[in-house]
Amino acid sequence: MVNRLTTLYELQHIDDQLDELEELRGDLPLTVNDLNSRMSEIQNQIDNKETEKKEALEKQKENEEEIERLEKSLKKFKSQLYQVRNNKEYDALTKEIDHSEEKIEKMQSENVELENIVEKSKIDINELKPKLEELKEDLKNKEAELKKIIKANEKEEEKLKVEREKAVKNVKKSDYNTYMRIRKAKSGTAVATIVRGACSGCHNVVPPQRQIEIRASKRLYICESCGRLLVAADIADQVTS
Repeated sequence: MVNRLTTLYELQHIDDQLDELEELRGDLPLTVNDLNSRMSEIQNQIDNKETEKKEALEKQKENEEEIERLEKSLKKFKSQLYQVRNNKEYDALTKEIDHSEEKIEKMQSENVELENIVEKSKIDINELKPKLEELKEDLKNKEAELKKIIKANEKEEEKLKVEREKAVKNVKKSDYNTYMRIRKAKSGTAVATIVRGACSGCHNVVPPQRQIEIRASKRLYICESCGRLLVAADIADQVTS
């Protein structure tokens, strides 16, 4: 049982050191992720505006080509008015003329609206691009800062990860599952010791009789206040010395 408790505390000791290295990075990893997300969001907005502008320009071109075709037909219809032989032909021509003029007017109005869309898209894109460049520069600096921190602790972190892998192999699977569950719930600290009669994790007093039982190291004990695993101080000293 002593070996079982010792391997659990060894694992906690290694994880504590890894957590310290992680803390050196501060909120930089989150900041980098946030910047990437914001950049992606702005880039999507720019892409959507570019697509909107492109589609508006294409529709404008289609309308202009159709207006040109209709104006040619309109000119033809109007010249034919002087050649009609009866009211029926005249009515048919004037109907075609009216229909063509309505379509031309409608497409011209649509083109005005499309031009507004194009201009608005251009303005929006011009406003978004500097924001994107600013985020890119910020991201570049934050990534460089994070890389520097990681580089400075790279060897130490790699060494601790190897040690952790070895330690995990010596921990019973059921103990490891319990350890990880408590570690997740208790901000990384799953195994605590007795310091001046209290749990080092939550600082609540451990009853004297329970302290004697913990020092005996005959089984796993859980702090009744915080739920962390408790080990004797001499086991902790043996691991950290």
